[in-house]
Amino acid sequence: RDAQAGTGHGAEAGAGMTFDWKWDFALEILPRLLRATLNTLMAAGAGYAIAMVLGLVFALALRSPWHLPRAVLREVLEFIRSTPLVVQIFFIFYVGPQVGITLSPWVAGMTAIGLHYSAYLAEVYRAGIEAVPRGQWEACRALNMTTRDSYVRIVLPQALPHAIPGMGNYLVGIFKDTPMLSVIGVTELMQAANSIGSETYRFLEPYTLVGVIFLALSLPTAGLVRLGERRLRRKLGL
Repeated sequence: RDAQAGTGHGAEAGAGMTFDWKWDFALEILPRLLRATLNTLMAAGAGYAIAMVLGLVFALALRSPWHLPRAVLREVLEFIRSTPLVVQIFFIFYVGPQVGITLSPWVAGMTAIGLHYSAYLAEVYRAGIEAVPRGQWEACRALNMTTRDSYVRIVLPQALPHAIPGMGNYLVGIFKDTPMLSVIGVTELMQAANSIGSETYRFLEPYTLVGVIFLALSLPTAGLVRLGERRLRRKLGL
């Protein structure tokens, strides 16, 4: 009975220690988490840059006059959107070497993020382009402008304000999806928190700080996107 009582008191003490916030420990691990945050920002920024470029290429390709390539691309993008990002990360990193494509964890992770979100941004761009009034296209044809000049000088500048809200949402989504890169060993924010918890057997502080850091990144980003959208609309008179 005494042993059981001692065990019970020990469990209660352990539980108290587990959920007892320690500021000194939180401040001690904060620099390590902030260093990992830089890696998270790099991964998210590079992945988003890839997604923006590929998404625009895909959106324009979906408006091409060639039916078969357009239909194939549409099905490929639907497949990418319908499969989890983590599966695509595993596929690029582990299956790639079997077909002669060997990438480092960083490159594989950023490629997977960029490819995954490009499929979504393609739809965002497409919706923005279709929101441009039809009269703008007719004016371009009347002026005998090339397709390239029509897009670059007339259509895309007007489509961008319509696309910015969706682009901003997916940027925030990329921030929240970067922890998936830890499955292939990328030392981003969540991976750093897991390592700290495994080393110290304390998870409350690192995971809480990770949530606060992600919140501190996501909220200002969303606010800046809304501000940029309003300014761009005023500048273009929309």
